[in-house]
Amino acid sequence: MKERLDILLVKRNLAPSREKAKAVIMAGAVYVNGQKEDKAGASFPDTVQIEVRGHTLPYVSRGGLKLEKAINCFGLELSGRVCMDVGASTGGFTDCMLQNGAVKVYAVDVGHGQLDWKLRNDGRVVCMERTNIRYVVPGDIGEQPSFVSIDVSFISLTKVLGPVRELLADGGEVVCLIKPQFEAGREKVGKKGVVRDAAVHLEVIEKVDAYARSVGFAVCHLEFSPIKGPEGNIEYLLHLKKGLDGEEIQPGSADPGRVVEQAHLALDK
Repeated sequence: MKERLDILLVKRNLAPSREKAKAVIMAGAVYVNGQKEDKAGASFPDTVQIEVRGHTLPYVSRGGLKLEKAINCFGLELSGRVCMDVGASTGGFTDCMLQNGAVKVYAVDVGHGQLDWKLRNDGRVVCMERTNIRYVVPGDIGEQPSFVSIDVSFISLTKVLGPVRELLADGGEVVCLIKPQFEAGREKVGKKGVVRDAAVHLEVIEKVDAYARSVGFAVCHLEFSPIKGPEGNIEYLLHLKKGLDGEEIQPGSADPGRVVEQAHLALDK
């Protein structure tokens, strides 16, 4: 009898839940009969040999690895800060924020029942499920976060950045995940929602960059995400800053063409 790989990991106590199992598999840490397997839905006989190699995932989901790279590459300091995780889902970004010293995280998501139980029971986390960030106003929170991460699906960042800026403290920072499949025109999205064309990647980055500037953000840095999205899309991390009224912010290094080229060299394997 064959079963899904994520189910087999849970049955063998190699992962505490299917969600965590999927994260470990997609992070490339699972080997079946000595061969790396990164598809959680792949089926194998229940007699198959399974190993989890390397470091176990430090966060409740692999999303935390994306924010971890942003923190390291952009020199972000979250210690003592009130943060917000837009599109929190399981809470990988939230977990990463807490492990980097955030004193409070507002975990916002339109869905419900997804946030990891560990985070739900953490007094530093305010779970705002069934909440569309586009309709959240400052009075709903009562304080201004100084750091916001954005990881949303099925919606363009151009619909989200404006509302987020209204919630953000002056001088606050944003790291948003650019997902080409949700920014490009439908005719440019391939099978299974995957966008492989580097030219389209550059186009959507420039679109989001221009929009962010138009609503009052300074664009500071750009990097590619260290891991692909669930369907295999390359994603990008954009670092923004909200200036004080009248303040000129010196933009950082963000050469989109170079970053797209590096992303494809590193991840198109």
